[in-house]
Amino acid sequence: MAVRNFAKEQLGEDRTGHGFDHIERVVNLTKKILKDETADRLITITAAYLHDISDDKLFADPAAQNELLNKFLADQNFSSSARTQINSIINNLSFSKTLTSNQYPLSPAGKIVQDADRLDAIGAIGITRAIYYGGSHAETIYDPQLAPRKKLTKAEYRDLTNETIINHFYEKLLNLKELLNTATAKKIAAGRQQVMLSFLAEFKAEWNAEK
Repeated sequence: MAVRNFAKEQLGEDRTGHGFDHIERVVNLTKKILKDETADRLITITAAYLHDISDDKLFADPAAQNELLNKFLADQNFSSSARTQINSIINNLSFSKTLTSNQYPLSPAGKIVQDADRLDAIGAIGITRAIYYGGSHAETIYDPQLAPRKKLTKAEYRDLTNETIINHFYEKLLNLKELLNTATAKKIAAGRQQVMLSFLAEFKAEWNAEK
């Protein structure tokens, strides 16, 4: 309960699609995947609750957030080993990490949380969150003349001036299905992927007044 409350305290006011509703969905997906995968349950679920606590796209001072996190974990009597494991997951699961040369291999617990987080970025929820996030940063909805970017660096990925909400699907969201780790997540992703593809086809047909 303390972990849940801490996560809600830190992210409850988020208005970019990374609020506490997102956290709870990731936790629920984590629990679902854990039914078929082997990992330390306490570490896995704790990391799921805390996975966005020091995200550099959400907080101006990620280092300060990380210090706050570790003080909290110590106050809750998590062992040094547990804190190290949780930090390793939190600091290495994001999609932006795949765009850097210093990728760190995730533990089984980390792979489960990563899958749960990525599943919440696709399907109907993913569509809603992409639009919500883009709107919160005043992104252009769509520009047919602006092609999706390829082989992005982390800096380029974070530069929203060269992105549209629709292009984000091609630059990230549609690619997540192939990056999943577990069989359970891959099964869930199949249906969600089709939802996004159908949405994009309908969006473009309506944009071009074909329907």
